[in-house]
Amino acid sequence: MEKAALLKELTETRATWEALLAQIDEEQMQRPGVAGKWSVKDVIAHVAWCESEIVQLLRTRVLAGSDLWNLSDDERNEITYQKNKDRPLHEIINEERQAYTALLEAARQLRDEDLNDPRCFKNMPEEWKPWQLIAGNSFKHYEDHMPSLRAWLAKTKNEQQQATARDSQPLRPATASE
Repeated sequence: MEKAALLKELTETRATWEALLAQIDEEQMQRPGVAGKWSVKDVIAHVAWCESEIVQLLRTRVLAGSDLWNLSDDERNEITYQKNKDRPLHEIINEERQAYTALLEAARQLRDEDLNDPRCFKNMPEEWKPWQLIAGNSFKHYEDHMPSLRAWLAKTKNEQQQATARDSQPLRPATASE
């Protein structure tokens, strides 16, 4: 993959991600059930962790992230969930935005060769493509989570519409037969 294509995909997918998140208010972001027990806030925290890990890779040029990478996806996700579940929403959002900004800045420093040659990163297996690791922890990762966010948002909006319709129905007087 060429750098220009990676940056285009990253920024365009990010714009879609942010537009989706903009449809969700703060109260909704903290409501569980988006992805299992996770809230939107928890998904954002999860994405932030992954982005931060890739930033370290790009800055150091060494594949030597957190020890959590040695765990299964479920174990790693549970640990990051437990670490972040009680943190305030604004902290999570700010941290994720900072991680994305750092990721974008680091990606802009890359050459086409860096994206395609694992030898540009110490300890990276020869069969890996660096751009795929970046994608999997950024724009492909957003794409992985957007369907569940969209489905949850549609369900939430439908529930709100039904509740509004129920609440707006006029009371009718009881008849003698009721």
